[in-house]
Amino acid sequence: MSAPGNDLAPVIELYKVAVEMADRVSARRTLANAFFLSVQSTLLSVAALSLFTGVRPWPVPVVFALVGVVLSGTWWVQLRSYRDLNRAKFAVINEIELQLPVQPFGSEWQALLASRTGPLRGRYADLGSTERIVPGVFVLLHLLLMAGRLLA
Repeated sequence: MSAPGNDLAPVIELYKVAVEMADRVSARRTLANAFFLSVQSTLLSVAALSLFTGVRPWPVPVVFALVGVVLSGTWWVQLRSYRDLNRAKFAVINEIELQLPVQPFGSEWQALLASRTGPLRGRYADLGSTERIVPGVFVLLHLLLMAGRLLA
């Protein structure tokens, strides 16, 4: 006869792998955000400096702004992909948890939703939703700087 818990050993190993994979996706998303934030900040800085110098011809900041808008779109799509990938990974993790005596991720999510009070009750603003606003802000900044340069 096998010891209690031995039947769960393969499930626990699979669970560990699934959690590690989800954590790696989150780490990759963080690195991607840092990359895009650095590139966007550099583009905006160069475009902003062109407002105060007469040396650069007007096409340079316009090209930088267009590149920034394209990068922002790419960033937004990538963030959406990471969100979808993590959603699928946590669906699998939650399925595996049903076979375990405790469900830490499922319980955490329930506690989070139950703790919300006021008009946003049950509307947890997850990081994925809020971080996807940032590329839109960069689009707006690029367009404002481009308009400022064209109107200068």
